[in-house]
Amino acid sequence: VNNAALAYDDLITNMSLDKLEKMYRVNVFSPFLITKYVIRNMIYNKIQGSIVHISSISTQTGYKGLSMYASTKGSLEAFSKNTAREWGETGIRSNALVAGFMETNMSSTLNDDQKNRIYNRTSLKRPTTIESVASTVLFLLGNQAESITGQNIFVDSGTI
Repeated sequence: VNNAALAYDDLITNMSLDKLEKMYRVNVFSPFLITKYVIRNMIYNKIQGSIVHISSISTQTGYKGLSMYASTKGSLEAFSKNTAREWGETGIRSNALVAGFMETNMSSTLNDDQKNRIYNRTSLKRPTTIESVASTVLFLLGNQAESITGQNIFVDSGTI
């Protein structure tokens, strides 16, 4: 499970290349490298299995100040889909879980008004729960999901 993320939120006109590069190292390059070695190990040991990349609903909806962050998660989604195509015949599955807004350390700086505006953009009018994301990841890792690969699975409280 590729779950590490660093958020650098700002308008593109204020972009700091150093902060952007740091975010890409954590959100894109690290999952790429980890996946490389996981797949090599799976192939060497003839292991079939599942890789899950955690993405963000910001890739689909657009939020002010999140274009750079969303671009890292969009890269991860494209990488996941193509990894599924490249290695599926060996029994290796790859999916991206597109998580909605959750109460995490990354969102702790937002005030209640900001959070409520985000919640109101969902069908359920509440944050996505960490538990629902975690249980979906467990499902995707298990044999019950043996026919699911190359997909973006949305766990986002119905973000609209």
